[in-house]
Amino acid sequence: MKLLAAIASILLLACMPLPTAAQAKPSPEKIAQLGGQQLTCIGAEKAGSKNGVAAYSGQWLDRWPGLENPTGYDAGPYAAEKPLFTITADNSAQYADRLSEGQKALLKKYPKHFRMPVYASHRDFRFPDSGCAATRKNATEAALSNKGLGLKNAVGGGVPFPFASDGLQAIWNVLATRHVWNETATIDIANVFANGRIAWGKRKYMTLAPSADPKGDGKVVDNIGAYFYDVTLLPLRDKGTIGVGFQPVDFSDGSTRVWAYNPGTRRLRQAPDIAFDYAIPPSGLRTVDDDHLFNGSPERYQWKLIGKRELYIPYNNFRINDPAVKYSTLLTPNTINPDYMRYELHRVWVIEATLKPGMRHVYGRRVIYADEDTWLAHWADNYDSRGALWRTAFVNYRYAPDAQAFHRGVSVYQDLSSDAYEAGYLVNEAGKDWWRLNRTDLNAKMFSPEAATRSGH
Repeated sequence: MKLLAAIASILLLACMPLPTAAQAKPSPEKIAQLGGQQLTCIGAEKAGSKNGVAAYSGQWLDRWPGLENPTGYDAGPYAAEKPLFTITADNSAQYADRLSEGQKALLKKYPKHFRMPVYASHRDFRFPDSGCAATRKNATEAALSNKGLGLKNAVGGGVPFPFASDGLQAIWNVLATRHVWNETATIDIANVFANGRIAWGKRKYMTLAPSADPKGDGKVVDNIGAYFYDVTLLPLRDKGTIGVGFQPVDFSDGSTRVWAYNPGTRRLRQAPDIAFDYAIPPSGLRTVDDDHLFNGSPERYQWKLIGKRELYIPYNNFRINDPAVKYSTLLTPNTINPDYMRYELHRVWVIEATLKPGMRHVYGRRVIYADEDTWLAHWADNYDSRGALWRTAFVNYRYAPDAQAFHRGVSVYQDLSSDAYEAGYLVNEAGKDWWRLNRTDLNAKMFSPEAATRSGH
């Protein structure tokens, strides 16, 4: 069971979003609107809103005025800003139309600890030209395959469905939008309980998505979406466990492949299929497919695109990754320290997943909120089989100039029934092993089972 727990944690890193694919053939006239006066190159509305959503500027790509550290932590272009206001349990009714049910629940349940500092909205970062070109190509050529379990004729680097018309296209946008080409880091995972106890995990890992190579052609080869390599450092009982493998692009051809090296037996074996609602150790505060708020095969749910709405979501969160902010300060009771959070008003796509009859999952219903400018999921509300709100989760993204993409930072998973939460992808105390993105010295051979065996010995 200890090895299974380690493998499950490895799979969290395996669940890196897949490279991009495409949509169900909009008209040439519609495609011509991408990058025009009204729409960005991936189909987001350029106009702002009367409530405070910023107009799209897209003025920055790989630098901004005052940038000091393009390959490590930087305070970002908005570091001097102060909150416009703060949403609390006392004034939440005033903002109810722009809050998710999970946000309302956190405000009500933890009035002393959860609050939402709201800053000015900014939409200043754009996709590179290659990402725009990939999106246009996908719009005309790529499509869902195998009853929505895969994508075909797709290239990486952009968005699959810039004019998504249904829930399945929308969730593939979330799975397959633009991300970094590769990443390496040493991350900490903290399970924080109501009594103040913290259960720790630590992993050193690297990932590689071949079709996201900035110098490549964006094509998927051998159904491989992303490679991963992971070494467990904590908990001590699993220290030295190594996991390697890959996640496919077409799930009808199988789920994530994982090989695990056990330092106790000094043997490598293919891991069992751990997916969907497998509870993540040590505390089971989230499921394997909670990573990035949803990942993996969409097969167990009926997907519905509810539409677009304005929502206060974590956005442009540079400060929460600051090495000067120690975990003792960040990991506060009931939820992560709100002093280091930044919320902005943005338009989001609302995607609803309802469990199919006859299918099994601990979440009977999921509601995912994806940013219109990136299709990255920033917030998710998850309900149990009886329809009660059970868990709510959010990811703090910051723009990474070295990758020309938004990149996840601290990810928070709140369990409302147990008054506990998980804070994952913590790098504040990683030192020299803080995030490194889009390195040129990684290759597929470094992610093979043989590479794991060599490292273990």
